[in-house]
Amino acid sequence: MDDGTIVHIDYDLFNAETEKLIETTREEAAKEHDVHDEARTYSPMVTVIGDGRLIPGFEAHLSEAEAETDYNLDIEAADAYGERDASLVETIGQNVLLRSVKDPEMLGIGAQVEIGGRTGILQFLSAGRARIDYNHPLAGVTLRYDYRITKVVEDRTEKVETLLNMNTGRDDFEVDFEGDDLTVTTPEAIAYDQNWTFAKFSLVRTLRDHLGVGVVVFREVHEPRAVSEEE
Repeated sequence: MDDGTIVHIDYDLFNAETEKLIETTREEAAKEHDVHDEARTYSPMVTVIGDGRLIPGFEAHLSEAEAETDYNLDIEAADAYGERDASLVETIGQNVLLRSVKDPEMLGIGAQVEIGGRTGILQFLSAGRARIDYNHPLAGVTLRYDYRITKVVEDRTEKVETLLNMNTGRDDFEVDFEGDDLTVTTPEAIAYDQNWTFAKFSLVRTLRDHLGVGVVVFREVHEPRAVSEEE
């Protein structure tokens, strides 16, 4: 797969040593391993090959993968979430911890906490001290991916629509090409999304790097407010 290719991927992610299922896009696998979430909609992951969104070992394997082929691979920690770093396990005062969390009553061993802008896991809490592990939860773990590329997005307009959905979670944009120039008509509600400004500039970079678009225009349309008969 060339860099910039947009693909849909079904996968099961395991701890290779314990064979515990960590994540899956497949509902059948979730049920089989007793981790099914009724509130979740299971569907393939959508990603851009070579865009740096995935762990290095998975990215490297995808670059050589083919669609509609089943793959099984183990990825060592160094090519996944890195080895564990003892220096990222810190002890702080319990008072510092309590001031940093919104609801101290929800604290428990294994809980995720944010201290000074860093997210970690509470490992120990006693005698006025707390130990926080700032390593990624999967640091030091060899991962196993069972995956299949179920779709390669080929249509240019669909590529843009897919990228918009990936970055905003919305599917109500209008996309129009005139040659290589692109106009995206945005839904009115997007103006109230604080993340849209950042997402917009990120999208422009991706569109130019991987789709070869020229001028990109984001078009806002604000319809007049309907006036009721009572007004």
